[in-house]
Amino acid sequence: MRILYVSQYFPPEMGAPSARVFELAREWVRGGHEVSVLTGFAHHPTGVKAKGDRWRWTRREEVEGIDVVRSYVYATANKGTVKRMMSYASFMGSAAMIGSVRIKRPDVVIATSPQLLCGVAGYILSKRFRRPFVFEVRDLWPESIMAVDAMKEGRVIGGLKRVANFLYRKSDRIVTVGQGYKRAIEEKYGVEPSHIEVVPNGIDTSLFIPGERNNEVKREFGWGDKTVLMYLGTHGMAHALHVVVEAAQQLKDDKQYHFVFVGEGAEKSRLKAMAGKWGLGNVQFIDQQAKERIPAFYSACDIGLVTLRDTPLFQEVLPSKIFEYLAMERPVLISVGGEARRLVEAANGGVYVEPENADALVGAIRQHAGDRKALEQMGQNGREFVLSNYDRRIQAKAYLEILHRVTSGESHGVAKGEVAQTSGTSDC
Repeated sequence: MRILYVSQYFPPEMGAPSARVFELAREWVRGGHEVSVLTGFAHHPTGVKAKGDRWRWTRREEVEGIDVVRSYVYATANKGTVKRMMSYASFMGSAAMIGSVRIKRPDVVIATSPQLLCGVAGYILSKRFRRPFVFEVRDLWPESIMAVDAMKEGRVIGGLKRVANFLYRKSDRIVTVGQGYKRAIEEKYGVEPSHIEVVPNGIDTSLFIPGERNNEVKREFGWGDKTVLMYLGTHGMAHALHVVVEAAQQLKDDKQYHFVFVGEGAEKSRLKAMAGKWGLGNVQFIDQQAKERIPAFYSACDIGLVTLRDTPLFQEVLPSKIFEYLAMERPVLISVGGEARRLVEAANGGVYVEPENADALVGAIRQHAGDRKALEQMGQNGREFVLSNYDRRIQAKAYLEILHRVTSGESHGVAKGEVAQTSGTSDC
């Protein structure tokens, strides 16, 4: 099978979107399929392209057998609504144009969100090549935008709802990452359940292999025998990381605990300002790291932190870092309800903490951090669980079966009667 995967994000960019696209594509190539990834020039989340990419319109490369075609994207940091919308629109336009002339005709086109305009580019290319279109939904837009107060209900949100509705209606199949997202699409947009498939996020078992706690990372940053509580990932508006800094403030006189933030994002400067204002010597910020170095950071920590804002939408989310912490035999303090909480508790791999509650986080830390034996058992439980249920190789096979059904002409009804119409004043 010849597969075209359209994604604005791809390595060397970090994060769940690029990791998912790369790891699935790599597995399909290993299985004998031809895969092209149409993506932008790397710049996320800092907004800075590599020197040689700044004035380029397109470039082709091969990454572990994957045919990677990069197209122009207006580079901007992961903050500021207007500039980010310009970035999304620039990729949509360049991907549609460059993909139509530089990509060999595929058997199927997949386009992944966020962002929605990437889905539009995928739809355009599916019509250009006269091939089925699979819309992959990794995040519910525009609902997620409103959940973090990045935008209020109005014309822009109404327009994005209409775009989402269009893509759900025009796709030959929707693939999403969790049952909660599937239910939300069914309920909010009237899409038939049979039109939506679920392929969750997972782990690359060849990368995430548990290592020694007293490794080079721990020595480099001087953590010694402290209990290291680590957040590794995007420092975004959705992640409620100010609560972690507030917890650190409450624990600043207890030299046992050390809070480490690894990564970049729109909220990083505010978090650093909070820690500086309070003189928190127990908080440390480390810049984004190369992917191959991430497992060493996980190994060097004692407890992984997974936090999100306390909104109904995030009850349906499964943050990808959960799988990575568990795969590395690190217990999780999970400040996310719903599906994420259920997964961690099913794995016996961590402890639930009420979201956006610094006092509850402090209480959980004090209660569990000192029990080394219990932490190690949770870590072992977690790894066994994700290896059995969230191995990316298994997920790639399941996804491929979906693609085979789509390309063979198997179809499902899109909506219950008619797809639900949305507007700027909708409750969706």
